[in-house]
Amino acid sequence: MHNLVIDIGNTNSKLAVFKEKTLVDYQVLKQIVPADLLKLIKAYPILNATISSVGEDLQEVISVIKSNTNYIPFSTKINTGIKNNYQSLSTLGLDRWAKVIAANTCYTGKNCLMIDAGTCITYDLLNSESEYSGGSISLGVAMRFKALHHFTGRLPQVAWDRENIEIPAGTDTVSAIKNGVLQGIIHEVEGFISSYNEENKGLTVLLTGGDAAFLLEQLKNSIFAPQIIHDPYLVLKGLNEVIAFEYVQKN
Repeated sequence: MHNLVIDIGNTNSKLAVFKEKTLVDYQVLKQIVPADLLKLIKAYPILNATISSVGEDLQEVISVIKSNTNYIPFSTKINTGIKNNYQSLSTLGLDRWAKVIAANTCYTGKNCLMIDAGTCITYDLLNSESEYSGGSISLGVAMRFKALHHFTGRLPQVAWDRENIEIPAGTDTVSAIKNGVLQGIIHEVEGFISSYNEENKGLTVLLTGGDAAFLLEQLKNSIFAPQIIHDPYLVLKGLNEVIAFEYVQKN
């Protein structure tokens, strides 16, 4: 059985095809068009599909999926055995909930802190008893650079190459901005990890998102860091688990 899962974020969209639990195809696109979906659907014997999206205009994508697969609508009402203590389910991001579902399945019985370094940086804890009570939402790397330029009179818009993992010394204005933003993020992340690690024994930190590789490099020698796992497909794995759960429920 092949499943098509789609994660539409603020910056990029990710498409993945799973055969059972094995990832067999993965694509990152700026924007999904019907031709992209039809190409994947023709390439694999896809049976089911589901979507996580931060936006609302999905009619064209959903129409293609409904016409060619068994479409499974994803919402925070779908629960695979998690005690969800979040107070406003209607505003809980589907990508965050998909990560929680993935952690509950792939890292069963562990205290998991999920850090998603994307457009925003989100922190979510699922404890070893499968209890989820939410977390935190912070500004992402690019957003911080843009904010410094937008809300000041003279600070320039600074570009950052996420492939360059070195943090420069602040010897001029541009490098000072880079140093402040990047060091600030590392200290923030270390602070969250340290705090959660004190309260949750044997904490496993799951890093995902476009800037996760940068965080991983900076944190690998940190005294605050417990077990850290870079799992770039965490949201997609969660969506695949949703399909598996719903398929079992209906059959």
